[in-house]
Amino acid sequence: MKNNIEPQVTLVGAGPGDPDLLTIKGAKALAEANVVLYDALANEELLSFAPKKALKIFVGKRKGCHAYSQDEINQLIVDNALTYGNVVRLKGGDPFIFGRGSEEIEFVESFGIPTFVVPGISSSIAVPASQGISLTKRGVSESFWVITGTTSSRKLSTDVALAAKSTATVVILMGMSKLDEIVALFQNEFKGEMPVAIIQNGTTPEEKVGIGTIDTIQETVALNKLSSPAIIVIGEVVGDSKKRAGFYKELKSNHNTVLVYGKE
Repeated sequence: MKNNIEPQVTLVGAGPGDPDLLTIKGAKALAEANVVLYDALANEELLSFAPKKALKIFVGKRKGCHAYSQDEINQLIVDNALTYGNVVRLKGGDPFIFGRGSEEIEFVESFGIPTFVVPGISSSIAVPASQGISLTKRGVSESFWVITGTTSSRKLSTDVALAAKSTATVVILMGMSKLDEIVALFQNEFKGEMPVAIIQNGTTPEEKVGIGTIDTIQETVALNKLSSPAIIVIGEVVGDSKKRAGFYKELKSNHNTVLVYGKE
C-alpha cells in the first residue's frame, strides 16, 4: 500500500489569529490533508477544517519553548509526506514573512516532493488594520517597513536604525524583548513624540492594545504587562487613525496618561 502514496506538501498561511481570516484556498487545502503540522501562532480552531481522521501535530516555537527545532520540523514534514501523502504545513500569518517558509519548501523539494504555497494574510498588515491604523496614508506616510525585531543571531535587526531615520511607518514583529533598544534608536533621531501602538494577540479575543509615544511606550508596557506575541507600530499614522485619534490626543495633552484597552 505504501507504494501508492503520493507525497505532497502544501504550505498554508493561517493568517493573523482570527480564524475567519484564513483564506478560502487555505481552508480547501486543509480539507484535503492527511497530516497537519501547525505552529504556535496558528489558531487551533483552524484544525476543524481538516478531516477528523487527519493527524494533527503541534510543532510550535515560542521564545524559551521549542517543541521541535527547525531541522526537526523540516524532517517531520518530509517523513509524514512520504508516509501519509498529503501534508499541510500550517504557519501563522504569511509563511514567507519571517516564517521560514522558504527554508521548509527548499528542504522538502530536495527530496523531490511536490510543494504548493497558499499565501496568508500577514499579521504585519492585518493587525494594524484591525485597529484602524492605515500603514500608508496620503500626506502622512508614503511607505512602510516590516522588520523582524530579533534576527537569527538573537539581535535587533540593523534595519531598525535605518527605518528610524526615515519618514515611513515602521512595523516590528517579534520585537518586544528589544523594545528598550528600539526606543533608544528613535530617541537618537529626536522622535520622542512619535506615536506608537503595541498590539498584543491581535485580531483575537485576547487582544490588548497600548497607545503611547516613543518616550512613553515603555511605561505603557510595564504598567499593563503587555508582552509577546505583539506587533509594534511606529509612525504618524498611529496618531492619525480616526479610530484611535481621540486616545492619542488625550495622551499628548497629558504626558502621564497611559492608555491600554482590550478588544472592542
